[in-house]
Amino acid sequence: MNIGIFNFITDYSMPITELAPAVEERGFDSLWLPEHTHIPTSRKSPYPEADELPHEYLHTLEPFVTLAAAATVTTTLKLGTGITLIIERDTITTAKSAATLDHLSGGRLLFGLGGGWNQEEAEHHGTEWKTRFKRLEEQMQAMKLIFTEDEAEFHGKYVDFDPIWAWPKPVQDPHPPLYLGGETIHTLRRVVKYGNGWLPRAGWPEKVLEGIGTLRQLAEEEGRDPSSINISVFAMPEDKEWISKFTDAGVDRLIFFLAPEDADTTLQNLDRLTTFVE
Repeated sequence: MNIGIFNFITDYSMPITELAPAVEERGFDSLWLPEHTHIPTSRKSPYPEADELPHEYLHTLEPFVTLAAAATVTTTLKLGTGITLIIERDTITTAKSAATLDHLSGGRLLFGLGGGWNQEEAEHHGTEWKTRFKRLEEQMQAMKLIFTEDEAEFHGKYVDFDPIWAWPKPVQDPHPPLYLGGETIHTLRRVVKYGNGWLPRAGWPEKVLEGIGTLRQLAEEEGRDPSSINISVFAMPEDKEWISKFTDAGVDRLIFFLAPEDADTTLQNLDRLTTFVE
């Protein structure tokens, strides 16, 4: 069982160059950062987890740049995007960013992907909301080709390019593991077909436990070894009962939320979470 940390890194919280080594020193295996390019002031899309949108959503740093900074001050800590809003990004440029980070870190990227919840945010990037997951599927396929082929080519409805050269290639073979966020049956099918890991949120524990069984069944139906799919439960509550249930279910990693605070408060919270590593 690996234990990771998810931090909503901001422009006012503990700097990443201090946080990342502190996470590594305490024995956590990974540090995961979110992505929001912006939050539309219209606030038409309701925040799915509470009545009020947390303040940190307005202040998040760009994940690839921030994780690159983390890579320079750590040696073994895995660097996760939790999650990259790939539907808001150019596919070729994002593949370049991911491969560069994996190259510079010596093969430590855990590449979390998803479609997000904020419709207006996605539409500001030119993404059609109702087709976002079809776009995501094509983007995953295209990036895997860019990562692994000397002359990658992809022709889909949402992603379309003739043969290209693109280096560096990722250090990890064949590419950084692709994790998908989400808890629906459609997500589970995408994980089996295109991904290497599942990144469900722990806020719906019974649904996650049910999904673990469904994921393994789907993998077997597709002729895939279920153990080849990493299950990392995201935003895990500090609840020993649920930790035991997820451990018994064979989850590979638990990722605990660390609030964006000043250095003193952050280190106190991190020390408390270290008990779960021990």
